[in-house]
Amino acid sequence: MKELFALLNFGGFIALLLWGVHMVQSGVQRAFGSALRVWMGRALSTRTRSFFTGMAITAAIQSSTATGLMISSFAAGGLLALTPGLAAMLGANVGTTLIVQLLSFNFTEIAPVLILIGVWLFRRNQPSRRRDLGRVFIGLGLLLLALHELVLMFSPLQDSQMLGTLLHSLADQPILALLLSAILAWASHSSVAVVVMIMSLAGHGMVEPPLAIALVLGANLGTAINPILETGGDDPASKRLPMGNLGTRIAGCLLALVLLPWLPLAMSYITESPARAVANFHTLFNIIVSLVFLPLLPSYAKLLRRMFPKRTDPNDPSRPEYLDESAHEVPGIALGNAAREALRVADLVQSLLAMARADFRRDNRHRIAHARYVNNAVNILDRHITTYLATLDQESMNTDDHRRLSEILAFSTSMAHASNIITNGLLGHTATLRKKGWMLTPAQIEQLTETLDRLIRNQRQAAALFVAEDIKSARFLAYEKDYFRELETSAAEQHLQDIKAGKLDQAEIGSFYLDVLRDVKAINSCLVDATAYPILAKHDELLPNRLRETEEAASNE
Repeated sequence: MKELFALLNFGGFIALLLWGVHMVQSGVQRAFGSALRVWMGRALSTRTRSFFTGMAITAAIQSSTATGLMISSFAAGGLLALTPGLAAMLGANVGTTLIVQLLSFNFTEIAPVLILIGVWLFRRNQPSRRRDLGRVFIGLGLLLLALHELVLMFSPLQDSQMLGTLLHSLADQPILALLLSAILAWASHSSVAVVVMIMSLAGHGMVEPPLAIALVLGANLGTAINPILETGGDDPASKRLPMGNLGTRIAGCLLALVLLPWLPLAMSYITESPARAVANFHTLFNIIVSLVFLPLLPSYAKLLRRMFPKRTDPNDPSRPEYLDESAHEVPGIALGNAAREALRVADLVQSLLAMARADFRRDNRHRIAHARYVNNAVNILDRHITTYLATLDQESMNTDDHRRLSEILAFSTSMAHASNIITNGLLGHTATLRKKGWMLTPAQIEQLTETLDRLIRNQRQAAALFVAEDIKSARFLAYEKDYFRELETSAAEQHLQDIKAGKLDQAEIGSFYLDVLRDVKAINSCLVDATAYPILAKHDELLPNRLRETEEAASNE
């Protein structure tokens, strides 16, 4: 019974330790999350910078798993090359050892002070950075208290027969000990907690140095599993980075197991404290693995690309067809490629408009899933176009090239925005119609069909203007905004008259119809902003604003 209560206490203190780590991690991410991601995205350029970036981020959020997931998300989104990503993962592994080194010293006396400061910041401030920093202080205090209680708990357990038998059975089974420790680290999402537990066991003489080293190896291996399982996507290429990180851990563990008979003696030269020896081995292991693999990362990345090839679907609309990386040397050709890809985006938007038009006339609910698929492809292509243009050599571009680059970006972004409004707005409205059993009046259906036909024509005109800058067509497209503005005004007046007349059943549908027309107007505005306005601005035919310059305003100037 004594052993049962001891195990329950052990589980409770480990849970408190994990909760402290979680509070520190969530507090830092809430306080500096967006800034961390922006800084991380800028800093992950070379191998060396990526290594120190991963180490710094992990030391801040106290979780190599969280850092690994962030780095994996960058790589999966195409924002990070594989080699710098692998370097950042190596840095994250070293960063988590710094936390263990810090916790190996006794800071229990300041735990109540940290909790007091944290509670004061949390209770005194509204949701803000200061409130989130309060979480960090509370988490640090709980973490230190949990470590102190674990140390006190292990003192009477030194004579525990059951725990002694378990640890003794693992003494001659380093591989089994490694696997058990890996499972524990994977389940807890924290190598810090597992290594600290091993330090406590070693400090009380409950595990021999060889067993402690095998358990530390397992803790390092276990946290490399989480990013693999939690990285989504069916593309095998998305697994390159987490699998590469796991590969470096496995290679390091195999080498350490071969050298296991001599490692305890080597650690004894550094310190005589068993607990400190565990922390030191944890740090040296990750540093040595990083030093060995950093020079080999380019070749290692090539191997991972062969093992996990990118899945390509020839019919996938989100796959770029014209963004040739080799054309970067000639900005004019690269801009032409980007323009051709942007026209593909326009074609996809036109297909979405056709789906929305058909969906309002008849029940095509089976097309909504396909529309979301097309909209996702539009957004992916827009990101590819933006990234492609952002990587062009700005110094080799002339004034006309810079202007064309801005036009392509505006066109692609506006088309992507229109695509989102069509999918989430217009097609969402058709789902509302079916869900609530509403029916538009024949006049509304006829007017909406005519309006969508006009919108499709404007979309084609916008695509033509993007290719050939015709000032007359640009003026015509800009004037179309008046039609959609008057259409919305007329529908709003009709809706108000229905409410005044007490036609509440029609008023609800009238409000819904007004929302539809507003989305149609917003889509048309995207088309005008994408092509007509840049041409009119180039020919100096746009006013700075729509306010009439009165005599009083002129006199004030």
